[in-house]
Amino acid sequence: MPTTSTADDRVVARAAGTGPATWAMGMLLERLVGGEDTGGRLSASVVSQPPGQASPLHVHTREAEAWFVLDGTITYRAGDELTRMGAGDFIYLPSGVPHAFRITGTAPARFLALALPGGLLDVYDEVGRPATERRLPDGGVNPADLERWMEAGPRYGLQVVGPPLTPQEA
Repeated sequence: MPTTSTADDRVVARAAGTGPATWAMGMLLERLVGGEDTGGRLSASVVSQPPGQASPLHVHTREAEAWFVLDGTITYRAGDELTRMGAGDFIYLPSGVPHAFRITGTAPARFLALALPGGLLDVYDEVGRPATERRLPDGGVNPADLERWMEAGPRYGLQVVGPPLTPQEA
């Protein structure tokens, strides 16, 4: 069967460690494929975050999100449900569901993050900076990154609706 593609929807193959990488909000995002590569259908990145890092409770108004945990442990709140996740665990989150997470344990977590349709993960390119190495950035969450994320978020359909999970909740 012939394979067809357009300029914005094409076959993409990436060897490990060759995609663009970004340091943003204390994490490393290694892009596998972006919405610009898939006709807007999908974005995918491998994300590394240090223990203790937590997102505020937020909603994605346009994209669904899915995570597959590669390493580490994560507590994830989706709506009223709290899920503890480790290597090999998966979660799918439809758009419109309030959610938050915290990296638990003593080691960083790594997970495959998918956004459908693509575009949501671009916010981190906007608020962060190109990673010069494939490691977590020094210094944790940069307050300037957080401020830019809060400002840019609504353009990506991201709405903060509450505080992060506390260590006691996780």
